[in-house]
Amino acid sequence: MVVIRLARGGAKKRPFYNIVATDSRNRRDGRFIERVGFYNPCATAAEKGLSINQERLAYWTSHGAQMSPTVARLAKQAAKAA
Repeated sequence: MVVIRLARGGAKKRPFYNIVATDSRNRRDGRFIERVGFYNPCATAAEKGLSINQERLAYWTSHGAQMSPTVARLAKQAAKAA
């Protein structure tokens, strides 16, 4: 099954997350099918903290992909901001 979830990157104590579409059997930070966006919880006011490609997110959900609870919350937040 395809899931849309966060893949962690960045340095220690400075997390950065990619929002990716991946097979549910793959590791959290392992192989993915497509990068849909990013989330930076440590972003300053000058930096962009959240970016999601809504078209690709809609494509994957229409083809049966399940969003993790965190990604669903972030997608709702991004849609509200846009």
